[in-house]
Amino acid sequence: MPYYGGGMVAGGAPAQGGQSSAVQEEKKPEKTNFDVKLEKFDAASKIKVIKEIRSFTTLGLKEAKELVEKLPAVLKAGVAKEEADQIVDKLKAVGATCVLE
Repeated sequence: MPYYGGGMVAGGAPAQGGQSSAVQEEKKPEKTNFDVKLEKFDAASKIKVIKEIRSFTTLGLKEAKELVEKLPAVLKAGVAKEEADQIVDKLKAVGATCVLE
């Protein structure tokens, strides 16, 4: 029995599948606003973390302390990538673990 065009169909299917996934990736917008989330910190550096949080938020001492005690917590929401990176770097310097979401 002769074999007609089966290889072309099989060869064409992955190429079309690859193109559609590339189109889906292009349609997905790049994230511009991030949330800074505090996950954990060294117990010895709790006061330093609270002071640092107060430096870039409008929280008072009591509110910052309560925020640190109920981890994980979002420290700042909807900030630009550059500002979020600066916040994360400052918190890592005082012994905290943060992530961008």
